[in-house]
Amino acid sequence: MATMKLGSKTDSFQLEDQTWICMTDLASDVTVKVGEMSFQLHKFPLINRSGTLQEEVSKSQDDESGTCEVNLSDIPGGFKTFELVARFFYDIKIELNAQNIVALRCAGEFLKMTDDFGEGNLITQTENFLTEVLSNWNDSIRALQTCADDVLEHAEKLHIVSRCIDSLATKACAEPGTFGWPLLHESYSMEGSMLWNGIADEKTESLRRDWWYRDVSYLKFQMYKELIKALKSKGMKPAEVAGSLKHYSRRYLQGLTRRMSQPDPSASTSAWTVSSETDQRRLLEEIVDLLPSEKGAAPTQFLLSLLRTAVVLNANPACKENLEKRIGNQLDDAQVEDLKIPNVTSSKTLYDVDCIQRILDHFIFAYQSSFAASPDIVEEGQTVPAAVEVLTPITMVGRLIDGYLAEVSADENLKCTQFQAIAALVPDYARPLDDGIYRAIDIYLKAHPKMTDSEREQLCRLLNCQKLSLEACTHAAQNERLPLRVIVQVLFFEQLRLRTTIAGWFFVSDNVDRNGSRVLPRSTNGEATGEENGGAKLTVDEIKLRVSELERECDGMRQQITKIGKSKSGSGPFGSICRRLGFGSTKPIQQAQADQKTADTGC
Repeated sequence: MATMKLGSKTDSFQLEDQTWICMTDLASDVTVKVGEMSFQLHKFPLINRSGTLQEEVSKSQDDESGTCEVNLSDIPGGFKTFELVARFFYDIKIELNAQNIVALRCAGEFLKMTDDFGEGNLITQTENFLTEVLSNWNDSIRALQTCADDVLEHAEKLHIVSRCIDSLATKACAEPGTFGWPLLHESYSMEGSMLWNGIADEKTESLRRDWWYRDVSYLKFQMYKELIKALKSKGMKPAEVAGSLKHYSRRYLQGLTRRMSQPDPSASTSAWTVSSETDQRRLLEEIVDLLPSEKGAAPTQFLLSLLRTAVVLNANPACKENLEKRIGNQLDDAQVEDLKIPNVTSSKTLYDVDCIQRILDHFIFAYQSSFAASPDIVEEGQTVPAAVEVLTPITMVGRLIDGYLAEVSADENLKCTQFQAIAALVPDYARPLDDGIYRAIDIYLKAHPKMTDSEREQLCRLLNCQKLSLEACTHAAQNERLPLRVIVQVLFFEQLRLRTTIAGWFFVSDNVDRNGSRVLPRSTNGEATGEENGGAKLTVDEIKLRVSELERECDGMRQQITKIGKSKSGSGPFGSICRRLGFGSTKPIQQAQADQKTADTGC
């Protein structure tokens, strides 16, 4: 910490009860009252250095006794600051530092201690040292922290606050090490400063762009707020500004660190605290207003943590809507666990699903806007290669929402209409596979066994049976919670898939060469390629083996659907459907396909 020594004489002040007495040969002829403290001093040193005291002494002097009493209770910094000023009057040694310089500078202005009352007066001395303080990062922080209480108003009038903030903003925006002030590494704390002698060592290599986050988090919010505005005006990157806001929020907003990380252990050493719920809510709303508007500047997890806290603290609607829109713009970066926002509304659901629906609405709107703006988009769901990047976020969000629905589906109070409303917002092309939504539907059906057949049918309309994987199809074919129509669709599309695969293998078998040993793969122009082109080649026996495996799988499915048909409806409509699909017969695959075409034509 920078220091400056003034004065040359030894200390002659003595404290008795609540009174400071200057021990000299001359009796005191003026008493200065500062709050509950009194100072017994002498007129001459005071009026020779201070215009204010010169005026006050002349107004309050007793002509008979020659003594007077002056009240300076409103002096910046109170009696502690005036104690240093009194020593300055008598040229007694004092030490200026970052902790007292602001109060002394303001007191000098208050007492009109200009050079008109003697060269090198208090204003000049403190102003010169303040310039030195502001050249150092740590001292600038300490000086700004002292701009509080009764000093703040005077410091603002003298532009000391703005000078401190500008100094800090300039240094934070510069590259680490540019000015040679005591830079900080990640293990730095205000209680243990790292010495700096201008020579780089191993510790300086660990300096990062966030080296200043921890220091500024000790500032009270109004000072911190002005600093953030200054950083923005100086062009600091939005991500770095958001990083500082995240660090500050973790220190003062309770409950924010549920999944973000462990709470900051130094929070208990903060210069101030935010204890009441009202103050917490006000702080959160202010922090949200300070967040950079650029997409992706603030991590999605951090935004969701803020939203969760805003819901719990009942922040104003504008604050929550602001966060919902920000999250919606970058929802593809979220995780399922972060979407579990507690419900504090009249609804009985465990989580606030309506909030997630609004966030998803914002995402879909933003996505469709960017989708429509792309010149490479041909039509919805079909793109040329240049638009691949546009489709990636919607696919990720589709997977995210399916995972979220699977998590909240077990809630008995979740209405079917709420489930459908969220799931239906995800476009069909956002789900390459429907395994995720199938799993969510299955969990919902299991948690709500009293659903009517009509409700189950309506819910399962969200499912595209053609987009289920083999594992999901196998599970769905045996799932008694699903409506009969869905099971039939699953088995029907799976059989078509098997038929198409088998037919493809028979087509490939036509390419077997006349020697009967190898398959000659087709080239792009339809001609058979030779072995010299390095194409994939299969023996006739390998093809026959694969076809046999597929036929066995198909036979297994026939047996499976026959059992289900008997257990559900015997020889009723379900059995009729099974026979129409070819599941209950031993006909060859080609004949089953022909029967199906005939049946469809007859319908």
